[in-house]
Amino acid sequence: MLGAAFLASTGVAGAAEGAADNESTANAAKFMAAAIAMGVGSFGPGIAIGWLGGKAMEALGRNPEAAGVIQTNMILAIAFAEAIGIYALVVAILIGFVF
Repeated sequence: MLGAAFLASTGVAGAAEGAADNESTANAAKFMAAAIAMGVGSFGPGIAIGWLGGKAMEALGRNPEAAGVIQTNMILAIAFAEAIGIYALVVAILIGFVF
């Protein structure tokens, strides 16, 4: 409904402004796509890192003697999860500045 009102209100004004309006709309869409890519791309790693940390604390509570092994495995798994978020950041930067 809001989209239809927006299209109806910009019909005459959008035609008069021409290329400048198209460029600003393209820039807005580009940066919105970058924001969505970053938001969606950081949601999964955020959940995964929280889950990994919680499970590592549970494992340490059950078996404190294995703290070194558990911590090493937790840090490695968190690094892999964080890499996904970094890929999302790279994609967002590419969308924002290259395309």
